[in-house]
Amino acid sequence: MKKLVFFLTIALFLTYCVSAQTKPANPSIFAKSYDYVNDFEKILTPNQIKELNDFLKSSEEKTKIKLLVVTTSSINPYTDLTDYSMDLDKYLLSQLKIDTSILIVISKQLRSIQVQGVDKIRAKMSDQEMTDIISTYSIPELKKGDYYKGLQQATLQLIKKVE
Repeated sequence: MKKLVFFLTIALFLTYCVSAQTKPANPSIFAKSYDYVNDFEKILTPNQIKELNDFLKSSEEKTKIKLLVVTTSSINPYTDLTDYSMDLDKYLLSQLKIDTSILIVISKQLRSIQVQGVDKIRAKMSDQEMTDIISTYSIPELKKGDYYKGLQQATLQLIKKVE
């Protein structure tokens, strides 16, 4: 009887340990390379991508703050844009060696936007300030359907805040 209880306890414990494992970032769902602006959802024109890309590159040279913008139509297998963007940031750092200071993930199809910064940026700007900038400068333009202007104004204000 004691052996049966012992084996059942071990079996339950092992099942718990296996199911309690955290899921690592799934690199197969993320692109193999990233630039400053990554329009996977195709909501920007090539000229808009170039202008925003050039602005973010020159801003990084001045401020040493790397800001990346990613548009995506799907976050599968994720159900939450926050989890998706956190895993994307981990993937960028661990797999591609891209150390972003601020990451903006936006989805027109999901009608959602996520902004996040790393610890080194929080000395200059809190998470709430980043969210306020997105709410004030980006979301009104996104609601009008002008994704470029919304991203342009948000990135400009984020860069101004950290200068």
